[in-house]
Amino acid sequence: MEKNLKQQVTNTIKIAFFGPESTGKTTLAKQLAQHFDTVWTPEFARDYLQKKWETKQQVCAPEDLLPIAIGQIQLENEALLKANKYLFCDTNLLVTKVFSEMYYNYCDPILDKAAKKHKYDLFFLTDIDVPWQKDDLRDQPNERAKTFEIFQKALIDNQKPYIILSGTQEQRFQNTLKILSDFDKIKAMGFSSRDFVQIYNHGIAPENIDYQLSVFKKGIAKTILDRPATKEDGILKLSEEEFTVYAHFFETKKTQFKLKKFVPASGAASRMFKFLNEFLNEFNIEEESINAFINRKNANALSVFLLGLDRFPFYEEIQLHLQKKYSNFKSLSKDFRDFYFIKAMMSSKHFDFANKPKGILPFHKYATHIASPIEEHLNESCLYTNDGITANLHFTVSKNHQQSFENIIESIKSKIETLYQNKININFSYQNTATDTIAVDTDNNPFRDENDRLIFRPGGHGALIDNLNTLDADIVFIKNIDNVIQNHIETIALYKKGLAGVLIELQTQIFDFLRLIDTNNFDESDSEKILKFIMEKLNIQITEEYHKYTLENKIEYLKTVLYRPIRVCGMVKNEGEPGGGPFWILDKKGNLSLQIVEASQVDTDNKNQLEILKSATHFNPVDLVCGIKNHKGERFDLTQFIDKNSGFIVEKNKNGKPLKAFELPGLWNGAMAKWTTIFVQVPLITFNPVKTVNDLLKPAHQPQ
Repeated sequence: MEKNLKQQVTNTIKIAFFGPESTGKTTLAKQLAQHFDTVWTPEFARDYLQKKWETKQQVCAPEDLLPIAIGQIQLENEALLKANKYLFCDTNLLVTKVFSEMYYNYCDPILDKAAKKHKYDLFFLTDIDVPWQKDDLRDQPNERAKTFEIFQKALIDNQKPYIILSGTQEQRFQNTLKILSDFDKIKAMGFSSRDFVQIYNHGIAPENIDYQLSVFKKGIAKTILDRPATKEDGILKLSEEEFTVYAHFFETKKTQFKLKKFVPASGAASRMFKFLNEFLNEFNIEEESINAFINRKNANALSVFLLGLDRFPFYEEIQLHLQKKYSNFKSLSKDFRDFYFIKAMMSSKHFDFANKPKGILPFHKYATHIASPIEEHLNESCLYTNDGITANLHFTVSKNHQQSFENIIESIKSKIETLYQNKININFSYQNTATDTIAVDTDNNPFRDENDRLIFRPGGHGALIDNLNTLDADIVFIKNIDNVIQNHIETIALYKKGLAGVLIELQTQIFDFLRLIDTNNFDESDSEKILKFIMEKLNIQITEEYHKYTLENKIEYLKTVLYRPIRVCGMVKNEGEPGGGPFWILDKKGNLSLQIVEASQVDTDNKNQLEILKSATHFNPVDLVCGIKNHKGERFDLTQFIDKNSGFIVEKNKNGKPLKAFELPGLWNGAMAKWTTIFVQVPLITFNPVKTVNDLLKPAHQPQ
C-alpha cells in the first residue's frame, strides 16, 4: 500500500495549492499551467466522489480516503513525466489528511505518514477572501475562517514552506507569477524553499540579497576624499545678523509650506549605558569596593557617573524605589547604595533603562517635572515647524515601543499646545523590514541561528530614507532624538529657522530656473546665468565638456543638475566628537561633490586620506533642513538619489558567534549622496547629544 503513495523524484519544481474548498485552487493551477506551457494535476477526489454521489447517492466515507490518496499521487506522478519545469498541483495528500482529521477525527497512519513525507518546493495557501461557490461536494460555507486556520496550522506543524495568496483571481495570478520569478532567483543563489519564504515574508527583493552577498565578498569601495569642506570652501559662514535675517525670511514664508520635523527614534539606549552594564557584569560587591574596581579597570566613566549621581534627572525616583524596597537602605554603606542604584536602573524587572528607547528616558529636571526627549522635541516643533496653526512632528519608532511614546505624548501634549497656542500633530512610522539586510559568517556564507533560519538585521538609519520618502511635506527638519537641550531652546530654534530660510531662498531660485527651462524662451544668456548660480551658490562642479554642448544638450544637463531634492546641513566646529564631517569627495569619474563622510568610509591606511580626514574643521551634528518636492509641487522619489554603492560592513555577534552585517548607505551619507547639498556653520550650542548617560551632567542638560 505504501509504495502506491510514493512520490516520483525529478528536477521538476512542484507547486502545491493548499486551502479550504472554494478558494480558487483549481482556477489558479489551470492559469499557471497554461502560462508556463506545462501541466497541472486535478483533484482526484472530485471525480471520485462525484461519481460515488451520482451512482450511489453516497458521500465521502473514511474508507474512501486511501483510494483517493492513491489516485491523487498516481495523477501527480503521471503528470511529472509531461511537466515543463513546473508542475502545479491542485491538491495533495496533506489536504486529504486535513479533511480526514476534520471530518472523522482520525487519519489512517499510512496516509498520515505519506502526507508528512511528501515534498513540494512551495505551498500556496489560498485565502478565503473570494466568494463561496456551491456544488454537490461543498458543505461548509459558514466555517471558512475556522477551516482556514486548520489548514494553516497543518502547514506550520508539518514545517512546509508556504505563502498565503489573497485578493481577486487576477491579483492572485499576477502575484504568483512575481513570487515564482523571485523564487527562481533565490533558488539560483543556493537558498532553500524555506529560506525563500523567510526572505519573502521579510519583503526583501532577491536582487537586494544578491547585492548584499556580493558586497560581503567584494567589500565596499572607500570614499575618496579630495579635501575637507571649510569656511568659504564648501561651508557657508553666516553672521548672527544674517542668521536673524534668514530666520525672519523663513517666518514670512512658512505659511506657504507644509512643514514637518522628522526624528529618528527607534534605537534602544543600550550604548548610553554600556559602561554600567559592563560594571554589573564584572563587579562582585562581596569581593571588592567600587573604588577598587574603578582603579583596577580604569573605569573613569563610572567614577564620573557616581560623582554626579544626585544631579541626574532620574536620581530621586530611583532613590524612592530603593527606599521602599530596602527598609534599611539609608543605613547601608555608600558602595551598597550605589550598587543597588545601578542595578535597579539596569534591571529588566525595574527601570530597564538600557533596553528602552532614548526618547522615553528622563533627560531634564525642571522645577515642576522631569522631561523626556519626546517632550523637548514637541517644544522645539512648536517653535519652528509651526505654520501658524499646527506644528507637525514625525517619529520613527519600533512597533513595540510606540505605545510608550503615545503615553508620554498624551500626558504632555495639551500642556505644550496651551503654552505655545497651537496644535501639535504627531505621527509615527516603523523601519520597513524590507530594508533589513542579510547577515553572513566570517566565510561570507549566510549566517544561520540554532534552528537553521537566516539572520536578518536592521539596515541602519539609512533605511529611514523610505520613511522620509512617504512624508507629505514641503520642508522637513531632521534632528536626532538625543540632540535636545534644557536651556536656550529659543536660540536653537533661531538657527533651525535660519537654515530653513537659506533653503527657501535657494530653492526658490532653483524652481524659477527650472520653470524657465520648461518654457521655450531659454537662450545662452540664461544658460550662463544658471551656470554661475550652480557653481557659486550650490557648490556644484560642472563638467568640462559643458561649453561644447549644443543649447539643447545644455538645457538637459542643467535640468539634471537642478532637479534634485535639496538639503541645508548645519555644521559645527570639530571638537573631537566621533562621527562624520563635511568633505569634498571624488567619484569614480573624477567629479567633485560635497558629502557628509564617516571615518569608516575612508581608507585610513592611506596616509594622504588619513591626513585629509584629520584636517577636517567641522563635524556633522545631524541638523538638516530638507526640501523634498520639485518645482511642480510633486514629491521626489528619494530612492532615486541614493548612492547604492556606499554603505557599511559592521562586525557583530549572535549568541557568541561572530557575524558580519551590511548597513545601508547612511541617511545623511550615501542615502542623500545625490541631493543638492549646502553646508552652513552653526554654533556649538545647537549640538547637545546624549551618547552616554554622563552627557546628562553637561550644562546643556542641567537646570540653570
